[in-house]
Amino acid sequence: MKIAVVGGGPGGLYFASLMKQLDPSHEVTVWERNAASDTFGFGVVFSDETLGGIGNADTVIAEYMSRRFARWSDIDIHFRGQMHTVGGQGFAAMSRKELLQLLQRRAIELGVDVRFSTIAPDVDELSANYDLVLAADGLNSAIRTRFAESFKPSLDARTSKYMWLGTDQVFEAFKFFVKETDAGTMQIHGYPYSETGSTFIVEMHEDVWRAAGFDETQHEVFAPGVSDDKAVAKVKEIFAGELAGYNVLTNNSKWINFTTVRNENWRHENIVLLGDAAHTAHFSIGSGTKLAMEDSLALAACLHEHESVDAALEAYETERRPVVASTQRAAQASLEWFENIGQYKDQDPVQFCFNLLTRSRRITYENLKLRDTDFAAKVDADFARLAGSAETAPAMFQPYKIGELELVNRVVVSPMDMYSATDGVPGDFHLVHLGSKAMGGAGLVMTEMVCVSENGRITPGCTGLYNDRQASAWKRITEYVHSNSNAKIGAQIGHSGRKGSTRLMWEGIDEPLESGNWEVLAPSAIPYGEGCHVPVEMDRVAMDTVRDQFVAAARRADAAGFDLLELHAAHGYLLSSFLSPLANGRTDEYGGSLENRLRYPLEVLDAVRKAWPAHKPIGVRISATDWTEGGNTEDDALAIAAAFIDHGVKSIDVSSGQIVRNERPAFGRSYQTPFADKIRNQVAAAAGVAVIAVGAISSYDDVNSILLAGRADLVALGRTHLYNPQWTLQAAAEQDYVGDGATWPLPFRAGRRKPPSARTDAVRPRLSLLKENELDEQVHLRWTPAKDKATKNLVPSI
Repeated sequence: MKIAVVGGGPGGLYFASLMKQLDPSHEVTVWERNAASDTFGFGVVFSDETLGGIGNADTVIAEYMSRRFARWSDIDIHFRGQMHTVGGQGFAAMSRKELLQLLQRRAIELGVDVRFSTIAPDVDELSANYDLVLAADGLNSAIRTRFAESFKPSLDARTSKYMWLGTDQVFEAFKFFVKETDAGTMQIHGYPYSETGSTFIVEMHEDVWRAAGFDETQHEVFAPGVSDDKAVAKVKEIFAGELAGYNVLTNNSKWINFTTVRNENWRHENIVLLGDAAHTAHFSIGSGTKLAMEDSLALAACLHEHESVDAALEAYETERRPVVASTQRAAQASLEWFENIGQYKDQDPVQFCFNLLTRSRRITYENLKLRDTDFAAKVDADFARLAGSAETAPAMFQPYKIGELELVNRVVVSPMDMYSATDGVPGDFHLVHLGSKAMGGAGLVMTEMVCVSENGRITPGCTGLYNDRQASAWKRITEYVHSNSNAKIGAQIGHSGRKGSTRLMWEGIDEPLESGNWEVLAPSAIPYGEGCHVPVEMDRVAMDTVRDQFVAAARRADAAGFDLLELHAAHGYLLSSFLSPLANGRTDEYGGSLENRLRYPLEVLDAVRKAWPAHKPIGVRISATDWTEGGNTEDDALAIAAAFIDHGVKSIDVSSGQIVRNERPAFGRSYQTPFADKIRNQVAAAAGVAVIAVGAISSYDDVNSILLAGRADLVALGRTHLYNPQWTLQAAAEQDYVGDGATWPLPFRAGRRKPPSARTDAVRPRLSLLKENELDEQVHLRWTPAKDKATKNLVPSI
């Protein structure tokens, strides 16, 4: 093959070397616009997984890198005057300059034509004269821009500011310095990369950056290689204590806004993107160099394994996309966590540390327990202390109070429409459905949306609380729950609004009824989506009527014995549609501004509160974002949550979307938890209001991790309880928990122990010479280069 590589960074050079190793007859030319000695940045971090791949591909490079690595396993988190150390993580880093020099030498040794200080020929010329053109030209890729119609790039520039710096202070571990200043919260990401220096990245939200005066130089244009000395001087002053007298090192150091790069396609004809040109991941979760070298290895292998360039490029993209997507999801969660770090400034230090460690959702409580048992135990004990509990137990089994309502644990059965009622009356199906979930150990069981009127139903199969027959049927269910479990049961009441008069879910979700339609109401005559009913815009009479229907339903819910009431103001139903500008186009005092759009839902809440007993809590379910341009955002959700709190709710169930049909939600594991996190830590916790997290949460490990990090007070699971009604009790058995948080019904107690399952539960012989507590030094490995100087002389030449 004849291969052109545009960009002589680690990704391009490594790919060139691998191709020459696979077949020395390949003609590989690398164009690099910078000089061979030019490199920006300080240290590069690698994972054990990546190092294993490099070792398999090129033993010479792997051996050299391993000799130059700084290795450690500890993370030190400095927060609110305390330092907590977490071990068992496993890091390896080296100087970026040394890595680049190594890759340059290796490529030249193997016969790659490397042209430094040379701009590549026009890409059309390269594409015509070479079998393959590799665009490894970085974040601001000119080739990607040239063929944007093919690559379809998405560039997401974030709001936080950061600057790459170094220091001659040699850290012994990964360091997070989180500092509260007069301007706001700032943080340092630091790690060693050699026996003489460490990377020192300063980051903060743009609002903090401006308040601290760092915007003084924002309009200055710095030449390549020139650093922002004024900003550096200010950083040295602010972090003088953390620097402890050591120097700050600069290398093209200036303020940057991180940009997440995504591309719908990675190839155009025989041109393919690699590394930062194709994708980026925030530095807090991974290294761009690591991803680029992984790309190089995969691309070289695919080219070697396939007969045509087309087949190879298709295989490369198929292989790498899932890996990159997973990394980018974790990186997105991490960067958003750091963007919002100020909301955690008052957290307990131990909880904050756990929160930081689990920010990307790649590390969970169970994973941390495997890495550092002692720190996991400290997290458990600290959570019990914060909960006012004398018992150290899994977080999900710690008790909780919503207002005056006491729950034995923090597991909630999420409201789930069953579409199985006749004339709004819940029957035996609902008794078994809700009764089994209560007997399965959940602390709180929520009904589906119980409709406040016949015309307020979603489908003909929805339950109601608009007549006494329905209330009597619900009473049978609440009495069963109270008599056969320690669970509490809550009623979610709502009105379908413009999403009513539709078919049962399995007959066509949100599809209008073929016959038997009824009139649907909404704040405006705007349908939910194409093919949906056009609703009648509510006038004052209709608004008063529906408000009174909510009040009547609340009174019946109390008479039926429910412990908690929740207003459904999410998912595009009536109250939700008043809140969203996508559904509410009114020009009177109930439309326009968010304050106006809140007016009617708050009127309903106030009227219901007067009818509902003061000792029983009222909650609300909201959609934290509409997932569509022009709709409500998570910042709007903060204002909505604050307004409901001011009007007396004791819990906020944080869901999202379902406001319009053309939404584009970012589905994924625990994908809605960040919304609950933001509401809890910015408005709810200070008011003593419970926040419930929902959305693609299915494991007890994720439940415990969410609670321990302080992202929510309770966790609601829906489909998980459909899969296993005994989920909570099973989670107790699997965690070896026995206590008040998981009470087994007497007939079920024989099932408290997890049953054996073949050889996986066999008694194993002892195969370790040392006990776990004698292996602490391996859990807490520190970087102490003085001890390793002897090995530095063993580095082979290339």
